[in-house]
Amino acid sequence: MAILWRRSSRTIANHIRKCMVSQSCWSSTFQSSSLSSLSRRPVPDQNCRYLHSLPWNSATLFSVQRFKSTVAEKQLDSFFSGDSDDDQSLAFPGGKVTNTSKMNFISESSQMRVPCYRVLDNDGELIMDSDFQQVSKEVAVKMYSNMVTLQMMDNIFYEAQRQGRISFYLTSAGEEAINIASAAALSEQDIILPQYREPGVLLWRGFTLQEFADQCFGNKADYGKGRQMPIHYGSKKHNFITISSPIATQLPQAAGIAYSLKMDNKKACVVSYIGDGGTSEGDFHAGLNFAAVTEAPVIFFCRNNGWAISTNVSEQFRSDGIVVKGRAYGIRSIRVDGNDALAVYSAVAAAHEMAINEQRPILVEALTYRVGHHSTSDDSTKYRELEEIDHWKMARNPVNRFRNWVQNNGWWSEQQETELRNSIRKQLLQAIQVAEKTQKPPLTELFSDVYHHPPSNLLEQEKHLRETISRHPKDYPSDISV
Repeated sequence: MAILWRRSSRTIANHIRKCMVSQSCWSSTFQSSSLSSLSRRPVPDQNCRYLHSLPWNSATLFSVQRFKSTVAEKQLDSFFSGDSDDDQSLAFPGGKVTNTSKMNFISESSQMRVPCYRVLDNDGELIMDSDFQQVSKEVAVKMYSNMVTLQMMDNIFYEAQRQGRISFYLTSAGEEAINIASAAALSEQDIILPQYREPGVLLWRGFTLQEFADQCFGNKADYGKGRQMPIHYGSKKHNFITISSPIATQLPQAAGIAYSLKMDNKKACVVSYIGDGGTSEGDFHAGLNFAAVTEAPVIFFCRNNGWAISTNVSEQFRSDGIVVKGRAYGIRSIRVDGNDALAVYSAVAAAHEMAINEQRPILVEALTYRVGHHSTSDDSTKYRELEEIDHWKMARNPVNRFRNWVQNNGWWSEQQETELRNSIRKQLLQAIQVAEKTQKPPLTELFSDVYHHPPSNLLEQEKHLRETISRHPKDYPSDISV
């Protein structure tokens, strides 16, 4: 098959070269930049008749012609074109490069760290002359209510795991502002590729507490049919791609999905979340470079919370965090205070507008802190001081900080606070009770949805499992239909 494909590829290439020579064949074909129209356009020249029988699609045609320059590329061309008029400059692909007789190495770092954009101080007071996106009362109250809901959901589900009612859990404690504020700045059409600490994005989009509970308990109502670990949420309805445990694999996928939105002229972008630990993966660099070269409308949102499980950021990289990595790939970047909901909202709203209107990738680094353990399988007190955790939990709490701002505007009261927390707690406990009582998916779901016609080895495995259950019925849950 591989030999056949190589021969076919050479045949295609030869015919393309022949047709490139014939202006009548290609000039009319490539007048349109729409790949969908290219795939339908007839090939008029006799020399190109063979191409009708080849497996043409958008991907094949893309290899022949790329999209025209967007705002991002034109700005880059303009920037480099004015570098030098020196006749001795190097006309290198990508732009002229000036020469120098001085041997200078680029410094490994700048003298000053990239500043962190913030709007609210630690007490939730608006900083004078702040540049930020105005937020209405309705949006602000919804943002705060969702932050409280996420906080309470984490606490109660964490306790449920400790009671043995679910097998695993992972909280977003300390990162509530990142979750909710970033989600609030996006549109419903934007596609989300999360890591695993962004349930608040799904909460903002309308995923119910019952749906969260059903996934964590892996019952019949779970959209993943009980096949995923708890907290691996996904929702086609909400454009939220199902969470996957491997780190950073979603970044190249995000670049590809964003490019498809660009091809279809969609007024939407992709947002892919990643932790600081994920930036040490090769997929981080591949994803950013892919997005930059294709000028894909994607926002890479990095939650730099200081710890990749037990690995401190100082042991991961020598650069000034994540934000400086964007420039190496030609990506516009910003560093924002991840515990300042108003700053996160404003930064993501601006990034969203640039990504769509200018057709370019944006990198956002949010400085925050993971207050909780990495997961229920971790004890973070083994590798960091309790005083450090308590400082971020109390003095830098993003929920309290945003509440102060909302309350100072006269949009929130103690009575509303009490009513909200009582209501959310009641809803969560009821959701857990319902999820526990809901029947588990039948055994057949273990073997479905992969092949239209199951292969013999899969049928053999199912047969073997059923025989094992019949021999040892007490070792398997009685509430699962076989």
